[in-house]
Amino acid sequence: MIRTQNLTRYITPLREGGSLPALAEADDSFRYAVKLKGAGHGAKSLISELIGGMVAKAFKFKVPEHVFLNLSPLFGITEPDREIQDLLRKSEGLNIGLHFLDGAMTFDPSVNTLDSLTASKIVWLDSFLTNVDRSRLNPNMMIWHNELWLIDHGASLYFHHSGKDPEVAAKDPFPYIKNHVLLPQAEKLEEADKLMRQAITPRTLEKIVRLLPDEWLIEEGAEKTPDEIREGYNIFLTRRLAGSHVFVEKAIEERKNQVNI
Repeated sequence: MIRTQNLTRYITPLREGGSLPALAEADDSFRYAVKLKGAGHGAKSLISELIGGMVAKAFKFKVPEHVFLNLSPLFGITEPDREIQDLLRKSEGLNIGLHFLDGAMTFDPSVNTLDSLTASKIVWLDSFLTNVDRSRLNPNMMIWHNELWLIDHGASLYFHHSGKDPEVAAKDPFPYIKNHVLLPQAEKLEEADKLMRQAITPRTLEKIVRLLPDEWLIEEGAEKTPDEIREGYNIFLTRRLAGSHVFVEKAIEERKNQVNI
């Protein structure tokens, strides 16, 4: 289950960029890093965040709590920045937030080290999700209370931006894994593949996909119903799990090219 709260205070944008996430407070008095559906790729980035984050949690990675966040028409009306005001108005309704890790530090591959199996599992996860955004420049990993936390899965499932058939997309070897910050350390990808395949079931993936709100799946002119769209994501994930050897072999190949094995 995912909690639903109401946003009460806009604090600040977290960084520049197309998605323009915001730091905001909700009516539970907690602060959240909020993904707004009015930005960038719209609700698709929220879908990617929810599925990607919940899949990571299912694999027992540490991920900040995900919360559905309602944004009312009155939220942020005193915000002086016109661009942010436009973003907020386009984002009225249901958005998603991650519990803000106050005081967390960005993972630095030159300072922070991971064992090769953990690195391999994270590379496997991002290959599975087709997450293009865990690079050396933007690792989307944080150190909080001396533990590694994975954040920001909004760049996962990139196939849904092209309208590619889910069954076809599931067979993608994912060459972008060559840019992964942990690939050089991922010496145990075959072992990770066995462990990760045992750690999740198609039933769990189906439950995660069911969490997607109808509001995010209803697009103007869309020919499919929300349930049909959910089924597309379910097909992608279950087929990709069954054929994991395709992206694992590609990751091994790209790692060999980098470390000259």
